[in-house]
Amino acid sequence: MTVFISSTFDSGAIHVVSAERADDIHVRIPQDNAAEFSQWFHFRVQGVAGTPCRIVFDNASETSYPRGWQDYRAVASYDRVTWFRVPTTYDGRTMTVSFTPSHDSVYLAYFEPYAEERHLALLGTAQNSPLVRSRSLGATLDGRDMTLLTIGEPGDGKRNIWIIARQHPGETMAEWFVEGLMRRLLGAGDWAGDPLAKALLAEAVFHIVPNMNPDGSARGNLRTNAAGANLNREWLEPDLTRSPEVFHVRAAIEATGCDMFFDIHGDEALPYVFVAGNEGVEGASEAMLARERAYIERFKAASLDFQDKFGYPPGKHAAESLKLASKWIARRFDCLSLTLEMPFKDNANRPDANVGWSGARSAALGASMLAAIESQMQADKARTV
Repeated sequence: MTVFISSTFDSGAIHVVSAERADDIHVRIPQDNAAEFSQWFHFRVQGVAGTPCRIVFDNASETSYPRGWQDYRAVASYDRVTWFRVPTTYDGRTMTVSFTPSHDSVYLAYFEPYAEERHLALLGTAQNSPLVRSRSLGATLDGRDMTLLTIGEPGDGKRNIWIIARQHPGETMAEWFVEGLMRRLLGAGDWAGDPLAKALLAEAVFHIVPNMNPDGSARGNLRTNAAGANLNREWLEPDLTRSPEVFHVRAAIEATGCDMFFDIHGDEALPYVFVAGNEGVEGASEAMLARERAYIERFKAASLDFQDKFGYPPGKHAAESLKLASKWIARRFDCLSLTLEMPFKDNANRPDANVGWSGARSAALGASMLAAIESQMQADKARTV
């Protein structure tokens, strides 16, 4: 069979340079549609069953985060359900994927994709629960829905906990994380009868935006929306013509108030799970930083995948800080407000040779974070008694 490569599907992204032979395929990772960011790829190769494949990414060193290719392995799938890692090397200039597919058709991606169809199914399944209300906050620039899920019944004294994911659309582990968190919170599957969810919803309402950037997700962008806006730099002054996603979500947060906030992301280079808080941010009080340190200890107790030895240096974003979601929320509401980062590669502390860091591990982390939130709420409650 002739080798054929395609990417004209949801989140598909690749430029084909040459594909005359399976053992000498050359491709280039494209930029976001209206910005210069590049790192995400997702494409299908056909006609390669039992044939050794060698796929060279010619511009790997020219992408936004070339350090991300060090010790990285691409993910592959035959059915878009089960994903596994394939041998990948990086020589400082090009990245090469080499393996022999078992079937005629195989998909390759930067990380396990989270498809628009799965996103819509997540929203639909969630609203089957009497605990959930689904609300449209408005439309994206491409006309897609910005959907907010509210879990729990509002009431006097209840805390408002906000969780947003996938401001950077290529960081698909963020929506996997949200799916796992929601399944536990709603008592779905193996979580049926879980007492933690009942305890949480007795004292809090969860407001969740599973995908902050539906346009960028569908277009196969790494970091930006249809207008080329990096949404996690738009929180100080969101604009309906440039960043309606942030504009609508920020207005919804203003309407409810915020007692805890978590912005879920992925990091290209660091092979660890960690949070970025407000240490080094101008105006961050010692009380705020103490809350963050206490929460980090609780999260470490809740998940063996979470750690605080490796992460970003304090004040990494400097003057940009208040343009970032978690920093803006922390200043506006004086609450626990953190950015969670997961790896594209693997968790170096607990590596998995077959799948590395994956959608399932992201979902498990989301479920485990609820224990840290509940413990934090109890500690906050004890301080106010």
